[in-house]
Amino acid sequence: MMETIWFFLWALLWTIYFMLDGYDLGIGSLLPFFSKNENERRVMINAMGPFWDGNEVWLVTAGGVTFAAFPKTYAVLFSTLYTPLMILLFALILRGISFEFRGKIDDRRWRRLWDGCLTLGSIVPGFLFGVTFGNLFQGIPIDESGILRGDFFTLLSPYALLSGVLFVFLFVVHGALWLAVMTDEEMHERSLSAARGAWPALVSVLVTFLVSSALTTDLYQNAINRPVLFLFPVLSVVALIATRTFIGMRKPVQAFASSAIVILGTGMFGFTGLYPNMLLSSLNPQFSLTAFNSASSALTLKIMLGITLVVIPIVIAYQSWVHVLFGKKIRLEELKEGESY
Repeated sequence: MMETIWFFLWALLWTIYFMLDGYDLGIGSLLPFFSKNENERRVMINAMGPFWDGNEVWLVTAGGVTFAAFPKTYAVLFSTLYTPLMILLFALILRGISFEFRGKIDDRRWRRLWDGCLTLGSIVPGFLFGVTFGNLFQGIPIDESGILRGDFFTLLSPYALLSGVLFVFLFVVHGALWLAVMTDEEMHERSLSAARGAWPALVSVLVTFLVSSALTTDLYQNAINRPVLFLFPVLSVVALIATRTFIGMRKPVQAFASSAIVILGTGMFGFTGLYPNMLLSSLNPQFSLTAFNSASSALTLKIMLGITLVVIPIVIAYQSWVHVLFGKKIRLEELKEGESY
């Protein structure tokens, strides 16, 4: 019972992270393609500036839960996916320091250098998160000892690459809509246009992902046994249509919320389809790590659950307060030197 509870808490933490940090990664990915000048780049960076590091709390929490609740999964996962996860880690570090370094020297080339690093540190993590979870959903060639029978390129299957592209487009649309929420006048309109332009590509990739999941994975098997789980892919499709509808109605807040639901539905579709597996072996299902054979002791899980029930509501309350406090329209004339990025 505790193993099941922690599996779905683990899944929920990852999904929350993608919903929150997804818009930061999306704006960073759009930075060189959307902004026309330094002023617009400053607006874009400050649209994510007060939030990005708080949003990554969920990444730390999800990683920590993997280590504490499912230590064997953590060990095998990080050894098996060592190369993509290390690239992802360094990209996130590069992204973090880019926020701080770009304004240290008043030089155009200096700022453009760090803006490029910020973009790279946004696109690469989005793509590699998709590749990582695509491999988890499809299965990885690990043997009974948890050793990968292959190399880095073994992990770049068509399905994993498709998952990486899906994550990038999910985040780009999500980020464009957050930018529309945070800006007005011309940038507001262009943000909505960017989301509208990326939406057809997202539809194509998401539909391809859902169909490919039926053809190359067992993600639908749990839903076939428990039809209520079809709620999640249906929710993704309905929310995706709602996103486009609200964009057309020029309601960015509702469109952004719908985009978040698309991420929620897509993520939970994958996790509920994966259960009880956490690291599925494509060589032999008996080699797979599950929520039951890789979990910590029942006592550890109970203690962690008690702590989590206290801490998580505090984190949610704090982050809600931050978004209320700083989630206001950004105007360039209000961005004072030393008080903004």
